Amino acid sequence: MRATRVLDKTSSFGALVAAMSCAGCFPALGSLGAALGLGFLGQYEGFLFRKLLPGLAVLALLVNAWAWYRHRQFGRGLLSVAGPLSVLAALLVFWSQDWSIYLFYAGIALMLVTSILDLLRPIRAAQCPPSS
Repeated sequence: MRATRVLDKTSSFGALVAAMSCAGCFPALGSLGAALGLGFLGQYEGFLFRKLLPGLAVLALLVNAWAWYRHRQFGRGLLSVAGPLSVLAALLVFWSQDWSIYLFYAGIALMLVTSILDLLRPIRAAQCPPSS
């Protein structure tokens, strides 16, 4: 379904851009965002970090879970929901821990890798084998 592919790419890219706006929270992504000319997003840091980033991660999780349900591919489905789950866990559950930033970076990277993999090798819906 084309809508799920578009929503998945939009939410993954949006989560990355929202993370780039917070140089204090995510220094590596913040410096990349500043180098790309996204420094003006710093004034919206509170909204992007507290509302948009978790919202886009939830959207990516729902879209990928729906695609997993439709396609019935265990490995690909697990890979597609692991990124948003780790982003949400890092932001909402483990944020006070020192290691949560690594969980967040891994989740963002996994979301982007999964989106690129889906562009390069789209998965098709499961079909019944032909009867003989």
